[in-house]
Amino acid sequence: MANTHPFVQHVGYLHTGAAGATTPDLVRYTDVNTDPTFIRSGGINDPVAVFDGSVIPYGINGTPTLLYTSVSYLPIQWTIPYTKGSETQSLAVTYDGGKNFTKLNEGPVIPGPPFPVTNVTGFRDPYVFQSPQLDHVANSTTGIWYTVISGGIHGQGPSQFLFRQYDADYRDWEYLGQWWHEAANSSWGDGTWAGRWGFNFEVGNVFTLNDEGYSNSSDAEFFTTLGAEWSEVPIIPQVSQFREMLWASGNVSNSPNGSVHFEPTMAGKLDWGVFAYAAAGKLLPATSQASVHSGTTVDRFIIYLWLTNDNFGTSAFPTVQQGWSSTLTTVRELSRGTISNVMNDYLVAGPASWRIASQDKSAGTVELVTLNQTIAREVRAAFVSNATRTITEPGRTISASASGYGNASSNDLNFAQSPSSKFFMLTTTIHFPAVARNATDLKAGLKILSSEYESTSIYYQFANESLIIDRSNSSAAAATTPGILSNNEAGRLRLFNIASGSANGSSSIESLALTVVVDNSVVEVYANDRFVLSTWVWSWYDESTEISFLHEGSVAVRFDDVVVYEGLVDAWPARP
Repeated sequence: MANTHPFVQHVGYLHTGAAGATTPDLVRYTDVNTDPTFIRSGGINDPVAVFDGSVIPYGINGTPTLLYTSVSYLPIQWTIPYTKGSETQSLAVTYDGGKNFTKLNEGPVIPGPPFPVTNVTGFRDPYVFQSPQLDHVANSTTGIWYTVISGGIHGQGPSQFLFRQYDADYRDWEYLGQWWHEAANSSWGDGTWAGRWGFNFEVGNVFTLNDEGYSNSSDAEFFTTLGAEWSEVPIIPQVSQFREMLWASGNVSNSPNGSVHFEPTMAGKLDWGVFAYAAAGKLLPATSQASVHSGTTVDRFIIYLWLTNDNFGTSAFPTVQQGWSSTLTTVRELSRGTISNVMNDYLVAGPASWRIASQDKSAGTVELVTLNQTIAREVRAAFVSNATRTITEPGRTISASASGYGNASSNDLNFAQSPSSKFFMLTTTIHFPAVARNATDLKAGLKILSSEYESTSIYYQFANESLIIDRSNSSAAAATTPGILSNNEAGRLRLFNIASGSANGSSSIESLALTVVVDNSVVEVYANDRFVLSTWVWSWYDESTEISFLHEGSVAVRFDDVVVYEGLVDAWPARP
């Protein structure tokens, strides 16, 4: 959950109910209470649990109003029959700036799935939003509120259910249909760029973006983020073998019966990390304290992800050892991204996580659009300005002999200086020659958290167009500590051919711009403003802080703009 008002950003997460914090700058956070929980289960509507929800900033009587999933029965899981009445949507309001939310003394405002859609796989996580574009399509009163509820239908597939505010007090909501539905366990294209839609949707967000950020302008496009649950056959009751955090963008239309539909035109993964899930975002207006402080004059859509480290509650490690479980990722800002001067060749074919926006036939190029996601500018600036040490490594071209490919030594791949801690942001750009695309043996990237005992490798390979975090040697404790995972994490990223602009129609491979954030055991890899992979790396030894270049293969590559900003920022200064 996340909510804004003109002064400070509120960020929420599920913890013994729903808990929250405030941040004036997206960098430092303060719990709303000593016990950060602001709403708990135990009411008439939610005797069993409180699930996710979102806030209307000026709701009932002008006060922040939470629409959340109130739970009366468990278990709820897409692999088993649904108990009617398990999940309803209820309201609560706050009178103290979000420290506590008081539940309305009345029944649920959305008492269940709309008839005859009753055999659902789930019906939860209401996300509230406003949209002038949707007002027009749905013939709604200007400024009305909508909510999209995530779930699916047994035997049919996952869905997002769309409702519209019906009365001024938000107590009645009109059903506008299955805003989006996909066939059970289908995929976008062959699944290469966006995984699977699965059997059940969760935590759906809906918003509109243009090239600058959040926008309601006519050129803005609809986007949605969503969690998809699925399993391979045989499906085991009450087990989701896979949870994927996805995004999609597309067109919205209405039907003669008044229902509204979303049709994807591109889709991808919001985060390729296996344990990165349950993204929650909200409009951050230009008038917010964070934006004013940073000099940002545009509205933005910011988003956090939950990074679970106990395999979604199925592993005792590391909760027992460290006394806490999971974290939020670094906050990101989303926008519609453009990739210009791309050669119109086989690499641009879809469906994929991009689409062709325009074409220049005379130049033989196209312009692609996709979802851009970057570290929030305030956070990135804080990592730079608060660095206790800044290390600049000279650029270099690394060939097969320098990398030890064959019989040569690889000592000269080490950084001249490495951080002394496991808290840093590293940036670099890797350039590839044209022959690299067909070099199946090429791997290029970085080795981090390294010592003679352990190391973690991050590299790109053209063989399967993937960025990989190799954790096979990341922790010396893995062999003796059940729960420390040493399998690789990987995600797909296509580097396009970019036109040089010369008369002969030549081109070069798009460079790989990497940003790696290491926050002790959390590693987040950002690439080309459109790729993120977040995971856990449990390096054991204090001295495992060395960094080196990684290169394997017969083709030389060049590393430029290599900078390490050590220190990061204490995000929770008031916590012990």
